[in-house]
Amino acid sequence: MKYVLAGASGFLGQALARDLAADGQDVVRLVRRAPAAPDELRWDPARGELDLDAIADADVLVNLAGANIGRPWTPTYRAVLRESRVSTTSTLANAAAKLDRRPTVITQSGVGGYGLDRGDDVLTEDTPLGDGFLAEVVRVWEGALDPAREAGCRVASLRTGVVLGRKAPAFQLLSLPFRFGLGGRFGSGTQYFPVVSLTDWLRAARFVADHETLTGPINVTLPNPVTNAEFARELAKALHRPALIPVPAAVMKAALGEFAWELLGSNRALPTRLQTAGFTFRHPNAPEAITAALHT
Repeated sequence: MKYVLAGASGFLGQALARDLAADGQDVVRLVRRAPAAPDELRWDPARGELDLDAIADADVLVNLAGANIGRPWTPTYRAVLRESRVSTTSTLANAAAKLDRRPTVITQSGVGGYGLDRGDDVLTEDTPLGDGFLAEVVRVWEGALDPAREAGCRVASLRTGVVLGRKAPAFQLLSLPFRFGLGGRFGSGTQYFPVVSLTDWLRAARFVADHETLTGPINVTLPNPVTNAEFARELAKALHRPALIPVPAAVMKAALGEFAWELLGSNRALPTRLQTAGFTFRHPNAPEAITAALHT
């Protein structure tokens, strides 16, 4: 199949492009500069510009673009976080709606859409979106798919937890203190911490692209949810280090502002739609996902 990828220069984008190419799929990477390779195509999502002729035969449009969420959410940066996701998704969705051949449109999204702290609630794709800044971002982010949906395209949004991979920026930050023997749980540690291995994220993204029955939000998280304390313990064990130094919630809030709730809040999301459609996880629990991350 022919895939058109936005956000192909990021960690997930690079990984997906490599995975698809290794399997013999045709991959076109969208870039905002002059193309430097035959598989690159210039676009301008800020202006909604994308060459329709160049993607007329595309089977799947995938949006993985978006500003880094792991920074303090100042008023200015909030606008960047929102716009970087909405403009890219909107440009792809509007382009798809104008094509004679309707492609599948998939966008990355986040389990933060369910709200920053849902306690022990089990969160499936049928759970309404929650409150707060990230929930609102997810609401408009996924809503930007509407033009493609209304035109008859199949659309899906991957509500993903923290992706664990050796070169994943989030995993590198999480594991660094442990490598120096200074790791521990965040806050109380009782909060559910949604994660997934890179291998399973890649497999899930391609599974969604291949299965016509999958539409709408798709949770991409471990089928066996893990608390932050359990995750810290397993990560320390895998690295042969202790997990004895918890990070107080007050310290995290002072250092990270509202973003701290991404790590302190509880999100017990389950990949219900994936599993119902027959998807099986290679790394269904935290120990296996962490071990895979350290080698992938």
